[in-house]
Amino acid sequence: MEMLIVAQKVSLRPDPGILPGGEVLQDLTNGIAGFALIFCLVGLVAGAGLWAIGSNSNNYQQTFTGKRAFAISTLAALLIGAAAAIINFFYGAGQSV
Repeated sequence: MEMLIVAQKVSLRPDPGILPGGEVLQDLTNGIAGFALIFCLVGLVAGAGLWAIGSNSNNYQQTFTGKRAFAISTLAALLIGAAAAIINFFYGAGQSV
């Protein structure tokens, strides 16, 4: 019974600014996301190029590889863009438990 009362008084308020280096970690995360989006753009352009060349040369394998690279790059960019919203959604869902 005593443990239950103690557990109810615990709270969590995430704030990266409290610890030293929190802002640096946030900047590092933003920089990594920026580089990841650049890599997604390169993959998207390369995949579209492979898809186009494979389609025009009737090369099924190259067409499939281009389509796959295009789809993976697009999905990766979507997930990078939605990463903060996904984390915040699940954090908020966890707060209501």
